[in-house]
Amino acid sequence: MGTAIVVGVGAETGVGGALCRRFASEGLHVIVGGRTPAKIEAVAESLRKQGGEATAVQIDATQSDDIVRIFDAAEEAGGVPELVVYNAGNNQFSGLLDMSDEFFEQVWRVCCFGGFLTGREAAKRMPPAGGGSLLFTGATASMRARPPFTAFASAKAALRGVAQGIAREFGPQGLHVGHVVIDGVIDGDIVNEAMPVIKERLGAEGMLQVDDIAATFWMLHNQPKSTWTLELDIRPYKETF
Repeated sequence: MGTAIVVGVGAETGVGGALCRRFASEGLHVIVGGRTPAKIEAVAESLRKQGGEATAVQIDATQSDDIVRIFDAAEEAGGVPELVVYNAGNNQFSGLLDMSDEFFEQVWRVCCFGGFLTGREAAKRMPPAGGGSLLFTGATASMRARPPFTAFASAKAALRGVAQGIAREFGPQGLHVGHVVIDGVIDGDIVNEAMPVIKERLGAEGMLQVDDIAATFWMLHNQPKSTWTLELDIRPYKETF
């Protein structure tokens, strides 16, 4: 059985949970990585109840030792991962004049630095083992910045640069790097718990569905080498852009 790593898993109803479900349903042993033990274990247990294989690994994505540890867990579960997704992010916001140094740096560490750590470890291990897919979750902010999301946008744009650099260096060695720009409101745990008014206004067809997002990531993983996609933007058909 092959293995997959998802870094940045929270609630089962979020994008990370949906990615784990899809990869497990396709026969991969999923290493569920996240900060909150109860959440990642709930995702892993749900996958096992559905007949899948999963291991929960509590990590801080901004710590190099933790990223090494989650790759080690994948190898122990079945081998060097064939699919890795960096899905960690903290879409926090602040006006520029109210923004502390620590706030800006922490947003960058989660949204970009953790992606660098994950990408570096993937590049060390995956090409010698035959390659695979390294996919990054992007956002509208990856492409443009507007207040009060200046810190978030700068970090997501930097993550996009990391993805492009890794793709050009390691693509010829068999590592398919993809950056998925999610442009719109996701119908996941955040909007359901904190923004019900937005959900009611947009309706189901005005939001990205998490299982459909996961299907897009799986499609990228299965692309033939002659037609690899580096960047893909996805949005609901009703979304203006």
